[in-house]
Amino acid sequence: MEQLEFFDIPSPCVNVCQSNEKGYCLGCYRTRDERFYWQQLSATQKRTVLKACRFRRFKAYKEQLNSLQETILENENLTLF
Repeated sequence: MEQLEFFDIPSPCVNVCQSNEKGYCLGCYRTRDERFYWQQLSATQKRTVLKACRFRRFKAYKEQLNSLQETILENENLTLF
């Protein structure tokens, strides 16, 4: 059973509109289809998309942090020799 919604869930778009190598928008982390069909989604589907976007953003930031840490370690190792 779907919950009654009094207000529409707004689009998470931040007007970046560029895709990364995995096909997710760099601004909101939605897929192309999620962006295209946003207005036709139910409130429950929109909440599911927003949850997926938060997970994708977290995962992307975690990957960036790991990459940065590896670069720092490589540079530190180079200065030892």
